[in-house]
Amino acid sequence: MQRVKNAVRSRSIHVCVVDTGSCNGCDIEVLACLSPRYDIEQYGIYVHNNPREADVLLVIGAVTPQWEDKLIALWEKIPEPKAAIAVGNCPISGCVFNRHDSYVSAPASKFIPIAAEIPGCPPRPTEILSTILAIAPLAFKDFERERK
Repeated sequence: MQRVKNAVRSRSIHVCVVDTGSCNGCDIEVLACLSPRYDIEQYGIYVHNNPREADVLLVIGAVTPQWEDKLIALWEKIPEPKAAIAVGNCPISGCVFNRHDSYVSAPASKFIPIAAEIPGCPPRPTEILSTILAIAPLAFKDFERERK
């Protein structure tokens, strides 16, 4: 089973998107990546809801207290090698939600290692796509060596 998974992973990037408390602006931009205009599947990027099938975790939204433990548990379910990308200002800094009287636990890097950050409110689909394509070879270079 692992050999089959390794063969598939060598030719594609599987992404799991998690919304940890956002305004859904970044969700719309990630969904736009799936539209015919951007068509991320032509680059071998596939979106999954199951973290056990993912290589890259896209974190969207300011991390709320309800998501602190869940985000860590979700990260641990992703098999190695793996990478996380913070999409938008909210998982990077908390943005407008990060005030002294709010219930925001940003940044997401306090809970899981973030390999790349895409600033913007919300970032454009082209930025999301280019970051996934840029981080994948760096994150999985050791994985390719292990296969040989």
